[in-house]
Amino acid sequence: MSHRVVLDTSTLVSAALRIGSIPHKALLEAFRRWDVCASRETLAELDQVLDRSKFDRYLPRSSRRDSLALVRRRTHLFAVEEADIQAVNPPCRDRADNKFLALALSAEVDVLVSSDEDLLILHPWHEMPIVTPSDFLARYNKPPQSSR
Repeated sequence: MSHRVVLDTSTLVSAALRIGSIPHKALLEAFRRWDVCASRETLAELDQVLDRSKFDRYLPRSSRRDSLALVRRRTHLFAVEEADIQAVNPPCRDRADNKFLALALSAEVDVLVSSDEDLLILHPWHEMPIVTPSDFLARYNKPPQSSR
């Protein structure tokens, strides 16, 4: 049985900009053991944010584009309609983050990973954990216990 996860833009941007960071490790572990889910809307936001010139001092734009291409290749794309986003209930206090909640419902994910307090404050949301990258690594990626 595969498990599904959504990583929000804040987590993915941190992973791209800081190789070896906790968000980067969480992304790698998610790719290794989980089905990472995305939608057109979440990928569009990631594209827009990674293209910001303020990040040029941290990582060249070409490297950020490579990170985006990797995420696009490795994620499972789910259709999320605008009506799904508008229908999110309870909504996030930052309505722009409702796209992650709508995706989580549509993809029936097991956990949403976020570095954004606007999402984290909703934990648990519809019985789905919303956790930091650090908590994701600590709670959800332990090796299976041996059954002796």
